[in-house]
Amino acid sequence: MYSRIIGTGSALPEKSLSNDEFARLLAKDGIETSDEWIRTRTGIVTRYFADPEKGECTTSLAVEAAKNALEAAGVAGDSIDLIIVATTTPDMIFPSTAARVQAALGAQGCAAFDVQAVCAGFIYALNAADAMLRAGPYRRAVVIGAETMSRVIDMKDRSTCVLFGDGAGAVVLESSSDPGVLAARMYADGRFDEKILGLTARVDRGQIVGHPYINMDGRQVFKLAVDGLVNSAREVADLACVRTEDVALFVPHQANLRIMTMVAKKLGIDEAKMVQTVHEHGNTSAASVPLALDRAVREGRVKAGELVLLQAVGAGMAWGSALVRW
Repeated sequence: MYSRIIGTGSALPEKSLSNDEFARLLAKDGIETSDEWIRTRTGIVTRYFADPEKGECTTSLAVEAAKNALEAAGVAGDSIDLIIVATTTPDMIFPSTAARVQAALGAQGCAAFDVQAVCAGFIYALNAADAMLRAGPYRRAVVIGAETMSRVIDMKDRSTCVLFGDGAGAVVLESSSDPGVLAARMYADGRFDEKILGLTARVDRGQIVGHPYINMDGRQVFKLAVDGLVNSAREVADLACVRTEDVALFVPHQANLRIMTMVAKKLGIDEAKMVQTVHEHGNTSAASVPLALDRAVREGRVKAGELVLLQAVGAGMAWGSALVRW
């Protein structure tokens, strides 16, 4: 028994913010940056920010992405047995975002829970759903990555605030006798703690304790990301008895264009096969991979029977890859 992706969906806030607009915004606080500075270092041109006044939040984006995936799959919400939401930016500590999505989809009674592995969250959630569908009794799952990273970026820290955006992506998985998810692996190394990449704030007796914004050591993250992504891709390829060169569609975590292209080169994957949405969306953390996947699917970039490589890396450090037969 396998699990197969039968539908994809995504959602973005209404408002986009270009690099030029971002530069003007930061200039109000005396911080200098430019489209060229951002573009040459990250590949990012624009990103989307949720507007709470319009009701845009992590849950609303997750629900919209899930509904679009269900529509693409041609199945109803009440046929879902399992909902997993990967998010670092839930709208509340509890109930889970997945429970709120469940209510919106009319999937009452099914299992629903959140996964927190930051940017690697969608790969973790996909791996978990795949294992649960293979083992049973679950037959159909919705896996979502949803984030509103704009809430946790320090607009006075040029090195991080230009990187992130908001959005959501989703897939519908169904148990099948035909191969779908061929191999998926998750990894973590807690030695690389919040000094490398983290957000230490917590609620303690009614007060916010710790730093409420993202901090990052970009150079260290770059090295760890490339090594982890290359090695995990090679492992899932070995487990599936295929070559990375045979991948027809490469969907990497959309964090930094230089990381993406370096990983593709090391794996022997033609850059033309790599999905690139970082220039439009920025780093949307757990939403990054499913957002990019949905874009590629709707553009007709993958055909039945072809190999798709999904992978992501985030704080923890946490990372992973999944190899899928479409």
